[in-house]
Amino acid sequence: MTLKHLLPAAIIACVFFYSCGSNPQPPAENQNSTLKEPGDKSGAAVATDDSKGKGKFTDVTLTHPLDQKMVTSAKAIYDVKCGACHKLTDEKLVGPGWKGVTDRRKPEWIMNFVVNTDEMIDKDPAAQALLEKCMVRMPNQHLSDEDARNMLEFMRNNDGKN
Repeated sequence: MTLKHLLPAAIIACVFFYSCGSNPQPPAENQNSTLKEPGDKSGAAVATDDSKGKGKFTDVTLTHPLDQKMVTSAKAIYDVKCGACHKLTDEKLVGPGWKGVTDRRKPEWIMNFVVNTDEMIDKDPAAQALLEKCMVRMPNQHLSDEDARNMLEFMRNNDGKN
């Protein structure tokens, strides 16, 4: 290709990338509160909300102290189904890092997202904001309610909860 042919292609590519740039402001309907996700170097606020998400979990009873049996069970699930996309730090891999997730999201929201992934991404503003940030739709891992509760306990353990 000659320079004569490369210049128009470069201009088109620049226009495309500029038009697809990220918007640091979340849509107005998502602005219940905003929170910078850990590991996000852009400084952009990520839309969150104080809801419990979309799904059957409306009231989750937490254990005090943590149930280590649940943590151990979930560690095996994390190793097989979650670890390829999520780090236990605040660093984004494919999906967001899990450090601090239990401080940013209600227990019900986390469990609803784990078992009701598709509806959450389709209807929940905070889940939609995560999809916009990560640009990869989380696949439904087909976890049971018990698995989801164990994963919540694992996340709480990861966040240093007692």
